[in-house]
Order: sequence, then structure tokens, then C-alpha cells
Amino acid sequence: MFAITNSVGLFGMNAFAVTVEAEVFKGHPQFDLSGLPDAGIKESRDRVKSAASSVGIMFPKGRVLINLAPADVKKSGSSFDLAIFVCLMQAMDLLPVRMPERVFIGELGLHGTVRGVRGVMTMTMLAKKNGFQEIYVPKENIQEAAVIDGIDVYGIESAEELMLHLLNQKRMIPAIHQEIQAQAAEKFLDFSDVRGQFKARSGMELAAAGGHNILLIGSPGSGKSMLANRLPTILPPMTREEILETSNIYSVAGKLSPERPLITKRPFRAPHHTISQAGLTGGGSIPTPGEISLAHNGVLFLDELAEFNRSTLEALRQPLENRKVTISRVSGTSEYPCSFMLTAAMNPCPCGHYGSPVKKCTCTEKQIRKYISRISGPMLERFDMHIDVDPVPYKDLASAEKPETSEQIRMRVEAARHRQEERYQEYGFYCNAMIPDYLLDQFCQMSPEAERLFGRLYEHYQMSARTGMRLKKVARSSADLHGNDLIQKEDISIAVQFRGFNSKYLQ
Repeated sequence: MFAITNSVGLFGMNAFAVTVEAEVFKGHPQFDLSGLPDAGIKESRDRVKSAASSVGIMFPKGRVLINLAPADVKKSGSSFDLAIFVCLMQAMDLLPVRMPERVFIGELGLHGTVRGVRGVMTMTMLAKKNGFQEIYVPKENIQEAAVIDGIDVYGIESAEELMLHLLNQKRMIPAIHQEIQAQAAEKFLDFSDVRGQFKARSGMELAAAGGHNILLIGSPGSGKSMLANRLPTILPPMTREEILETSNIYSVAGKLSPERPLITKRPFRAPHHTISQAGLTGGGSIPTPGEISLAHNGVLFLDELAEFNRSTLEALRQPLENRKVTISRVSGTSEYPCSFMLTAAMNPCPCGHYGSPVKKCTCTEKQIRKYISRISGPMLERFDMHIDVDPVPYKDLASAEKPETSEQIRMRVEAARHRQEERYQEYGFYCNAMIPDYLLDQFCQMSPEAERLFGRLYEHYQMSARTGMRLKKVARSSADLHGNDLIQKEDISIAVQFRGFNSKYLQ
């Protein structure tokens, strides 16, 4: 008997509809799978047989043929187990032969349990888009699937439970649609903990206001990591769209769980400097998201920047410009979004004390130049802001004056971001760091005094075109923080100050 049902495949972040077909023939017992399945899918024959046995169903004695259409698209993973099981039950006349409005996703255990799989949110989005009315997913993945409205989501714990439901013997209730609500960053991290570092604090606020990349450079123990770890606490809460985008990436990566069904706080990723290029940008025979995609709509912090492999850092250059990364493999091409704030910290030399006012550097001039040169010029240009972070004097550490809290700073940042959202709402981006080059003159208009100052500084510091453009964007963020429609002379001065032209460490 012939039967057909529906499932969804996944390649990278691209979900595609899969039709599962089954037919049982008379003849020698055999179980065949066609449709370009990988090794994981081929092993499903044993899981399906065992699951059928667990619910008291005798497996067909003849030949069983399962086809996954379209047959010219390679398929991977264990998420087709449930659909294969249902289709086989249909072919054995134990379930209705046609269920066109239903989609089945999940991995089967040997005793008929249904285990969670990755990418369920992406698959549910496609099922809804294709007009399916019901989707059956592992109980473990039900919360991430229930975020998508307009389709009934059922969480399955076992093959027996599914059979009873489909036979109308014990109906299940679809999951309640999950409302999406952003959460604030961790409360135990706050800018009020940062003593001194007035310039660095101002720089972090300016970077947060415009979504700019920032490089912190200074001696060990001066507070670079402390500042970077608190950056998410002054960023605006995530929007509904940002939560869905980011959670979708984590779903594909298999990093969502029942305890963490959605990413409602801005991601903060801090990979170790030994990370590989594939680990940072994404990769694998079936492309999976790297750290830059897991930091989407959040912060990617690279501590000890000069210790990273140079080729690994250079791989960041194009994603930083395009805000997406394309991974090509023999099996296909996958594209992941990666719009993040890059924050990096590094020492100025191998011993870390070059330029320090409190401790003498023991490195030679050649060692210092070699250390700094580990970061290429083009990579340094990708940082909109370069900030020197000096050790904090004792009087600042011992001061009884309480610094501003993250909440106070975030209020100003949110006001600046609100101005940007209103300004760019028709253009598909939301912060100054995203302004495309062809719109720069339109949105970065300057007062006559600011225009003249910018021209003089451009010639004095022999800026490249890219540096000049990034300087204008930072100045635009300064103007937004101060509530100015035009970029003023003071905004240009602030942007130049944070560009690092006079940095004692980078000269």
C-alpha cells in the first residue's frame, strides 16, 4: 500500500519542504531509503523498527521502501524519524492514508520516545508559510515552535501518544502561543561598578548609541574586560523581530532548550583566542552558525585581540561590512546574519605595560611593533573607535562618589536610538553604524563650522575614505546623544578624539 506525509528538512538556516513517501511490497524483508539521505537518516530504519515494536506493532514482513522528495536535495539529521514512522503506519493501514494539513518533525528513540532536534523554529516558520495547519514536534522543542502563531503546535513525547491522537482515541491539546517579551541584561553587571575611566565610559556610551565597533587598548588590569562585559547593560532591549531573528539562529545551532526557549537578552559572546576560523565565522560539512552569528543583535567580545590567529581575524572583515556571512560547501551554500557590535580588548605589547604610567615596560621597540602589527591596518580600520584605557588611580578607586548606573546611561542611549529609528524607518536599518555609503551625505549633514573642521582633520591625519566615513557616523551618534539635527563642531572633535589618532599605544 502507498502512503504519503509531510516533513521539513534543514540546510543551514534554509528550511525546505520534504514529502515522505512509503510503500510496502510483498517479497523478501527489506527496508530501503531513497532521496539522498545521509548516514543519520539511513540509521532511522532501526529506530523506526524498534519504535514500532515498542507500541506493539509487528513490522511488515515484505519490502519497505521510503522515499524523501525532492530526491535531488541532500538531506541530513534525525528529524525525519517521526515522519517516516507515521508514513509507514499509513502504508500499513494503521493510520489515515492522507493527512495533507499535518507536518511531522522529531527523532525517535528505541523505546518510542521522541527526542528534540535543532532548527524547529525555522521549520515551523516554513510549515506556516506553506499553509500547513498542524505541526507535530518533540515536547522538548514545543516552546520555540509555539512562538510562531497561525499554526497549531503539538508537543509529542512518544510514538504511542502520537498514534492515539491521530486515531482520535486520546486527543492532545495544541500548545498555547508564546508571547515574546524582551528581558533586561544581567543585573549583577552594572556600570556603577566601574570606577574612574571617564573617557572609556563616555566612549562605551557613544558606541552603544550608534552601534559602533570599539577597540579598548591598555595595560592588564585597567578595566577593559570589565567595561566590555557591561556593554549589553546599556543597550536598548531587543525588539520582537530581533528576538525572533536571534532565537532562529540559536535554534538552527541547537542551542535552545526547554529552559531557554527564546533569546530575549542581547547575546554577549566572548570566544577564547584559540578559536578556529570555522568556529568564529561558521562552517562544517553542513554549515552551522559560528560565534559571529550567535552574537547577532548583540555583542561579540574578542579579548586579547592580538593573540587571535591572524587569518581568523581577517575572516571577520567582510562579515563586518556586509552584516552577513556566506558559507559555501560542496553540499550547498548557506547564509547567516551577523549584525553585531564588535568589541575588542588588547594589551599594547607582550608584557602589557608599554605606555603605562605606573609600571615600566620590559619589551624592546621591535617586540612592541611586532605585537601591534599582528592586527592588520584594514582590520584596525573596521573599529570605529579606539580608546586608550589607563590604570585607575587609587583616588578614583577609593572615591565615595557613586558612578552613573547602567540604567541612567541606557536612558540616554535609548533616546539616541529612538531618533535614529525614526530617521531610518523607511530604509531598512536602525542605527548610525549601518548607514550605507550612498546615504552618508543625506544623513550626516554638518554645520559649516563642523564641515571646515572635518576637512582640516581629514587632511591632517591623512585619513582613508573608509576612515572618514566611519568618523562621520560616530559624529552622527554624538549629535544624536546631544539632540542635534546637524553634526556640530563638538561632535567632530569627539569623534576624532575616540578614533585613536593620538593614541600613545597605537603610534
